Amino acid sequence: MKIVIGNSNHQGFWGFVAQTIVLTLAVIIAAKLMPSVDIGNVWTALLTGLVIALLNRFLRPILIFLTLPFTAITLGLFLFVINAVIILLASAIVPGFKVEGFGTALLFSLLLTLLNFILELPNRLKKHPDNPDPNTPTDDNDQFTPYEEVE
Repeated sequence: MKIVIGNSNHQGFWGFVAQTIVLTLAVIIAAKLMPSVDIGNVWTALLTGLVIALLNRFLRPILIFLTLPFTAITLGLFLFVINAVIILLASAIVPGFKVEGFGTALLFSLLLTLLNFILELPNRLKKHPDNPDPNTPTDDNDQFTPYEEVE
């Protein structure tokens, strides 16, 4: 049995690295769009992306489990609060990453989610079942003829 924590599209070490790079780009873009979020330099953005990715991978499932009644009552809207808490935790951990309050963290997490979705869209479309990989053989009988037994 395999237990997957987080998004199943990002399995393994290289998937985590790719997710962190995309998240770092989203953090840089979101910080440029929001004047109340400050990121010192690119290395701070990279560290912020790494910390947010680690918090999403390990802490977010625990927080979701612990707040499951609130999440169910609010029909999932409490997940936005969990995302804002993760942003505030990352702000407390990473030196040079500053977020001005809970409301800003909530807006930043919404913008980060949207940007992350947009940046990962080409990869999701490539893996979609309607877009098969051209390098893999298909089940169509256009490549080989069926084997016929000769007596």
